Amino acid sequence: MSDSRLKRIGVLTSGGDAPGMNAAIRATVRACIYHGVEPVAIRQGYKGLIENALEVMNARSVANIINKGGTFLKSARCEEFRTKEGRAKAFATAKAANLEGLVVIGGDGSFTGAMYLEQEHGLACVGVPGTIDNDIYGTDCTIGYDTALNTVVEAIDKIRDTATSHNRLFFIEVMGRDAGFIALNTGIAAGAEEILIPEQENNIDNLMTELQNSGRAGKSSSIIVVSEGDASGGVFELARTVEKRCPQYEAKVTVLGHIQRGGKPSCFDRVLASRLGVAAVETLLGGESGVMVGVRDQQVVKTDLDRAISKQNMIDSHLMRVAKIITV
Repeated sequence: MSDSRLKRIGVLTSGGDAPGMNAAIRATVRACIYHGVEPVAIRQGYKGLIENALEVMNARSVANIINKGGTFLKSARCEEFRTKEGRAKAFATAKAANLEGLVVIGGDGSFTGAMYLEQEHGLACVGVPGTIDNDIYGTDCTIGYDTALNTVVEAIDKIRDTATSHNRLFFIEVMGRDAGFIALNTGIAAGAEEILIPEQENNIDNLMTELQNSGRAGKSSSIIVVSEGDASGGVFELARTVEKRCPQYEAKVTVLGHIQRGGKPSCFDRVLASRLGVAAVETLLGGESGVMVGVRDQQVVKTDLDRAISKQNMIDSHLMRVAKIITV
C-alpha cells in the first residue's frame, strides 16, 4: 500500500558513473509521476544536495535518456558530506524543499552516505545499486555491470587479433580494485589463457609454469586478463617479469581504464535499471526505507543498507573452476 503522506521524492546519482544510471533516473521519475508524487532531481550527487542544486522533473524531463551512458544528473565527490556538519546542510536543503524520501543510485560509498543521512536526520532513503564492479551485496547484478562486460569482451577480441598476428603476450588490465567479477567473466568469454583476480592468490611462478605449458602446447600468443586489484605487483611489473623469464614472448600491456564505464547501456542494464527505479519509489511509498533494492533469481529483493555496505558479493567458485578447465 502506498504511503499517501509522501508528496515529494528526490533522486540523485553518486560515486562512479555506470551505464544504465540514466535509465534508473528515468524509471524513478516516471514511477513518482505514476503514483502522484512530485519527483525532484538533485544534480551532482550529495554536493548538489548541500548546494541546493534541485530541479522539479516531469515525464518529458527524462525523455530520450534511456539509451545514454553516464548520468545526466552528473556525479561529484563531496568531502563536505563526509562530515556531520555537511550532512546537516544536506538535510536542511532536503527539508526546505519538502523532500520526504530520497532515491540514491550508486555504490557502497553512496549507500553509506544515505544510511548516515537517514540515521542522523530521519530522511527516508532507498538505494539502487549502480556500479560496473558488481561488488554490492544483495543483488545478482548491479546496473552497468553487463554493459561493462560486453565492452571489455569486444576490446579483448580486437586485441587478440594483434596478439596472434605478432606472437605477442598481452596483459589486459580491467577494473575491479576489490573484486574480480569483470576479469573472471570477460576472461572466460574472451578465451583468455590466464585470469588473475584479487580473490585468488596468484604466484608468479605458477603463471610462468602455465605460460611454459602453453608454449609446449603450441600456443604462440596469449591473453592474460588482470583485475586492477590483483596482488601480483601490478600489470606492468608482471609484464616485465615475464619478458625476462620468457624471452620468446613480446609482452604488451593494455589498460582498458574508463572505457569500461562508458557507452550505451545494454538491454539487460536498461531493463534492470527500470525495474529497480520503480521498486525504489514503491518501497518508499510502502513505508520502507534504509534498504537497497536489488534482484535475486529474477525477483526484486530488499537488503538493509548496512548489510549491503558491510558484506560483499562472492566470486562463484564453480566459475573459477570452469576458467581453470577451459584454459588448458
